[in-house]
Amino acid sequence: MFSRIVAATGAKEAWTILREEFHGYSKVAVIRLKSLRRDFENLVMREEEAIADFLSRCMDIVSQMRSYGETISKHTIVEKVLRSLPQRFDHVVASIEESKILAEVSFNQLMGSLQSHEARIKRSPVKVEERAFQAHSPQTSRGQRYS
Repeated sequence: MFSRIVAATGAKEAWTILREEFHGYSKVAVIRLKSLRRDFENLVMREEEAIADFLSRCMDIVSQMRSYGETISKHTIVEKVLRSLPQRFDHVVASIEESKILAEVSFNQLMGSLQSHEARIKRSPVKVEERAFQAHSPQTSRGQRYS
């Protein structure tokens, strides 16, 4: 960074150079913010993605938006995360929505709940799909499966 501002004659000029370098001119900043808003709205957790990685991606976008002056409430972030989770989290989302006042849930509380759920899923020896199949498989009156 020093090489960029070495020619500046004062602090104000150095600040202007750095601001333009990292935030661009106002038109560039507006375009960048629009792009970040679109990224935030389109953000969805991938099926194979870890919850920590998804939440990190989410907060990275939010941090960038805030650096451009965007105001995003914790409630907006929490709701977005809950809407963006894959189906395997549906019962956890429902539980969080039913048991807590959503406006009072912090991002850290949400992160803890989702990470503990993910840990339970990972340590379970039987996959969710296999459990669903077992629950719906036909059984005889003695509790044995048909061959």
